[in-house]
Amino acid sequence: MSDDVERRIVGAPSDPAAYLGRAGRSARGPRLHSVPAAEPKGRGFDRAVEIAQRLTANLESVVRGKSDQIRLVVTALACEGHVLFEDVPGTAKTMLARTIAGSIEGAECSRIQCSSDLQPMDVTGMSVFNQATRELDFRPGPVFAHVVLVDEINRATPKAQSALFEAMAERQVTADGRTRQLPHPFFVLATENPIEYEGTFPLPEAQLDRFFLRTALGYPGPEDELQIIRDQRNGHPLDNLRPSVTIEEVCELQRAVADVYIDRLLLKWIVDLVGATRDLEIVELGASVRGSLALERAVRAFALLDGRRHVEPEDIETLFLSVLGHRIIFTNAFVAATRSQPREESFEQFRELCVSRAGRP
Repeated sequence: MSDDVERRIVGAPSDPAAYLGRAGRSARGPRLHSVPAAEPKGRGFDRAVEIAQRLTANLESVVRGKSDQIRLVVTALACEGHVLFEDVPGTAKTMLARTIAGSIEGAECSRIQCSSDLQPMDVTGMSVFNQATRELDFRPGPVFAHVVLVDEINRATPKAQSALFEAMAERQVTADGRTRQLPHPFFVLATENPIEYEGTFPLPEAQLDRFFLRTALGYPGPEDELQIIRDQRNGHPLDNLRPSVTIEEVCELQRAVADVYIDRLLLKWIVDLVGATRDLEIVELGASVRGSLALERAVRAFALLDGRRHVEPEDIETLFLSVLGHRIIFTNAFVAATRSQPREESFEQFRELCVSRAGRP
């Protein structure tokens, strides 16, 4: 394993439920009441909440026992962000991507299986000579879809990764000297295997920063796994999946995120927490301003999915690691000191240090 890979404690905690509901309340003074000064229009907000609930329920009808992880994924979709899964094979990553596409009426889903010989044109598409018209016709690649699953992204060469990251960041691709816009909404679910690094090309920090959040589905519990077996006894649940929302409703949900109120004290706390990631002795490289922007938008969407028109401090602590964990490079000393303990404990220690330094509102 290379030094670069070792220095980065890869992977957000595999079980977001470990943090859902665990965030502490104010330890100093009265608890902050985030009362919106100007609440969004009731009808539009309630409709956005109802859209999110319909979409989430449809996803949970296929992907069993992963409510918290699905909520994180829908949060990223509502924020127009992309998700990186660090997970082992067979944990329903592909199924989740297909379920999202199948839950959105009119949405297209594609899959890119990365390998060392993957070329940029295999991602973006290429021009083919048309003998009838004597002209070059562009044939779009798999990135021209609403939901794109990029399997084992770290097995693609940096050249192919760059083509993909242009699409993720700019919502467009450049091929044959022309720039072409991607469909909207555009949602990427990328995966990487946490147990094998031989023959891989680790994502640079600048590219990891392009992902809105990182999480893992993990293995289901015994009861959920039993239900999965029952569900697939006479066919696959995807065969009976029906759309629950339209593309326009997804866009409506994304627009509604901006209307969720966040108190200025919570905004300052987000800045202080992100700033703390840059000052800790155990951190070699902290989160950038892009991390602050992502966390602020994520907590808005998270509150909306909970049916609230305002953000609470617990939302920030809950999403802190999922949004910022992959943007951090730890020192070699911290990696060596925590090598023997579970990854979740290392990240929990890091989160508590940041909260301790920034304080609570």
